[in-house]
Order: sequence, then C-alpha cells, then structure tokens
Amino acid sequence: MGVKQMKILQVSTADIAGGAESVAWRLFEAYRRLGYSSWLAVGVKRTTDHDVLLIPNNKFRTSWWTLFRRWIRRGLGHEDFDFPGTWHILDLPPRRPDILHCHNLHGPIAPGGGYFDLQALPQLSQHVPTVLTLHDCWLLTGHCAHPFNCERWKTGCGQCPDLSIYPAIRRDATAYNWQRKRNIYAKSRLYVVTPSKWLMQKVKQSILAPAILEARVIPNGVDLSIFRPADKQAVRAALGLPQDARILLFSANGIRRNIWKDYQTLRTAVALVADELKMSNILFIALGEDAPPEQIGQAVAQFVPYQKDPVMVARYYQTADLYIHAARADTFPNTVLEALACGTPVVATAVGGIPEQVKGLRLTPVTGKPIAPEFNAYTPEEATGILVRQGDAIAMAEAIITLLKDKELRQRLGENAARDARERFDLDRQVEVYLSWYKDLVLQRLTSES
Repeated sequence: MGVKQMKILQVSTADIAGGAESVAWRLFEAYRRLGYSSWLAVGVKRTTDHDVLLIPNNKFRTSWWTLFRRWIRRGLGHEDFDFPGTWHILDLPPRRPDILHCHNLHGPIAPGGGYFDLQALPQLSQHVPTVLTLHDCWLLTGHCAHPFNCERWKTGCGQCPDLSIYPAIRRDATAYNWQRKRNIYAKSRLYVVTPSKWLMQKVKQSILAPAILEARVIPNGVDLSIFRPADKQAVRAALGLPQDARILLFSANGIRRNIWKDYQTLRTAVALVADELKMSNILFIALGEDAPPEQIGQAVAQFVPYQKDPVMVARYYQTADLYIHAARADTFPNTVLEALACGTPVVATAVGGIPEQVKGLRLTPVTGKPIAPEFNAYTPEEATGILVRQGDAIAMAEAIITLLKDKELRQRLGENAARDARERFDLDRQVEVYLSWYKDLVLQRLTSES
C-alpha cells in the first residue's frame, strides 16, 4: 500500500464543536490536506463538507417498539447504546477505511444524548484496526465523564454519589452500565490513546485495560500558524480593548454553568487581584458565554460569546496579559495549549492533565509560603506559568498578582510558553505521530492476513 493510499475514518460526536470534537476535526483536515483519504463520521453534522458523514441511526430504526424500549431503558438508568447506524459505519465512506479512529463516543450533542453503539466495538475491531482516543473517563465508568474523587469505577460502580454528572442518568444503574461496558471490552481489541499520562494511569486501572493491544500517550496539538505570539497593542486596538488594562482571560463553553470548570474560584481570585492592585484597570474576559458585563469587586468582567473562527479566538489569547484557568476536572484542555502557543503565561488549577501542560514556576510570594511546591518546580528560565491547588482562590490571586507586578518575569514566561508549545504541542507533530502509527497498524494487519 502506497503512503497516500491509506484511508482513514474518524468518529466523533459532531463535526463542529469544542474540546474533543475540535481535536478530531483538526486531525481530519490535516490528513486530507496531506493527501490521504480522510472522512469524519458524526452523530451531528453542522457543516456541508462532503467528507463529513452522518451516522444513519434513524434509517435503521424500524418500529415504534424500538423507541418505546429506549424510553424504558433510559427510565431505568441504562446508558443508551441503541444506535444501529454504528454497525454500518465502515460502509459510509466511498471506499472501505484502513483505519477506524474513534473519539468521544457519548452525547449529549447528538439527539437523544448519544450516537454510537458500544456493542459494535468487538465487530469493528475485528474488521479494521480500531484506535480509540479518550478525552474523558466515560468509557471507564458507569455513567459519568469525570468521577471527581469517587473511585467506584475501579471496582464496579453502584451506589453512585451523583447521577447528575454529565452524561446524567435518571436512576442508579451504574453497576449494570459498568458491567455491560466490561463485557463489551472483553470481546474487543483496541489501540488506546490518551492525551495525558494522568488519564492513561486511570485507563490501566480500568475495565478497558484487557481490551488494549497497544496504548500510547499522544498530546493534543494546536495549529501554530494561527495560535502564535502577536503584537499585544495592535491586537487590542483591533478588538477595541483598552491599551492600559491588565487583561485576564478565561475560555470555556458556558463558563458560569460548566460543571467541569470552577467559575467561583476564578471570580474570587479576580476580586482579590483587583482589590490588591487598586490603581490598575483590571479587565477579566470570559470567552465562551454571551452575557452582560458584571462588576467583580473593582474589576470588570466582560463576556464574549463562543467564537467559531480560530483566528478570532487566537486574538483574545494574544491580547491577554495572563490566561487563568480554574477547573474541578480537566483531561488536557485545548484552551491551555492555545494560550501557551500564543505566548501567554498560564495560571491554572493543577487538576487532571494540566500539570503536564504547564511548567509551573517555583514561587514564594510575600506571604513566605510557597505556592503548591508539588506542582511548581521550574526556574524562570523554563517555567510557562504557575499552578495552584484546586479551589485555592487565594493562591491563584497571589500568582496572578506576582506576574502582573513583574513585567519582565511575565514576558519571560510568555517566551518560554511559546517555545515549549512549538516543541511539545505542535499539531503537525501530533499528526505525524498518528500517521506513523496508523501505517504500522495497517502493515501489521496485512501481514497477519497474508
């Protein structure tokens, strides 16, 4: 098989959305740009791209009884796997794919809260090498995308402490859902990827482990031709933002209601910063929600709706003095990578894979107490930001204040951030690693079949 003959089918919740969907989309476009046959099968199609293929679940639902049965199962708390189009997914492209690469396999972007039948994984993985990139913990649990401090997912779930965590279920059938997934994985043969070592450690302790033929940690990448440093004053002028303001940026979908993020900690930290730096004009930009401005102590919070154009998104990172990111759970947020690539230092909570993204500055503020020394071990010559413990608004404020007061240090961390992003988080490198692995897997399959 010639290099350019390889045919790649990816599976994702939607073609255009945030987080995991954007990772799949960037890979899909990159493969096609390089000359490969590249398709994206989705539960929800929002573009008119002819290489984006809608999974035809409704086409294969044949009776009212099917709908009634799904309704009953959901009422019992059973996760919905009734998506018959999944079984025909390899027939969607005009030519049979050589590689099937699955991303998030749960909803709720797709109608009804899902779009993919996990029960098809054993058959699909028999027919074609199947790569599975995890962007959260849903495949490991009885229903939730992130279990927070709960560890029941290791032993069988049941007696779930919070059924409302996305994707929510109505009744506690988590033990049933967990066992059902375990039985599916026992018959599957998968190549598993995570963007962070943190998530891979969980995978290796989970019900998914027996299905793994090979596992790799492949960090997400960003398009460095878009997300790159720029002249801050020029970008502020283009966006109509004040030149003299100290701008703090946070980006997420539905910032104030997002259960994975921690808007209250951010809000408290911003208020503390504004109170300390009374003579400064503090502007907090919240990118990802449409809402009127609000006063946070002596700071102003300006909400900016979700931006589809990545060039416009990059401008907000380029205009900020600092990117601040508070989260309760996060796997490997693209927003942190994008900020680093734009040369914007990051102050973030050290949850999930974030400590693998940000090289934390070893810092002892005026209080004399080091900020989270277990996460911050880098010198100013290497550091790209500062990490704080989850929910610690005071430490976050101290870190922000320290960097806002020291322009030279802030600039140095920004330069480090852009350089580190080029070395570790380049989209071209991510694409190259995946393509090289795909080729090995296809050759292995051809050799075993000959």
